[in-house]
Amino acid sequence: MTDIDMYYALIGGLLIGLAASGLLLGSGRVMGISGILGGLLDPKVKDTLWRTSFLLGLLVGSSLIPLMGFSALEIPFHRGLVSAGVGGVLVGIGTTIGNGCTSGHGVCGMSRLSPRSFVATIVFILSGVVTVALYNTVFGGGL
Repeated sequence: MTDIDMYYALIGGLLIGLAASGLLLGSGRVMGISGILGGLLDPKVKDTLWRTSFLLGLLVGSSLIPLMGFSALEIPFHRGLVSAGVGGVLVGIGTTIGNGCTSGHGVCGMSRLSPRSFVATIVFILSGVVTVALYNTVFGGGL
């Protein structure tokens, strides 16, 4: 990691922290992406304007990255849409079981010193480590 990469990571982390703090302090809501998206998909939830605005902001903001001269994703992805779709479904199942995602638990919950979020984040990390180890053992690595 170069010095400039560390600055980008620092700036990105600060922006995530500001967004999470702003949403929590401004509206009392936690910036958990799975909960925000889940609320849009649930017909019983009525407060959809801020959820839609938040998710559109993520999509528009990320689509502007290449226009500013940055590479949005420098790691080639060769698995295809089916693999990405299966991965997305598995992540959705995991966030439902874990009652939240890494942004909800890892960023917002841990900053609020939530014991449940500390446990969930540890489980997320350990699950990732075990998954990569199994993948590398079974398939010989190389995503």
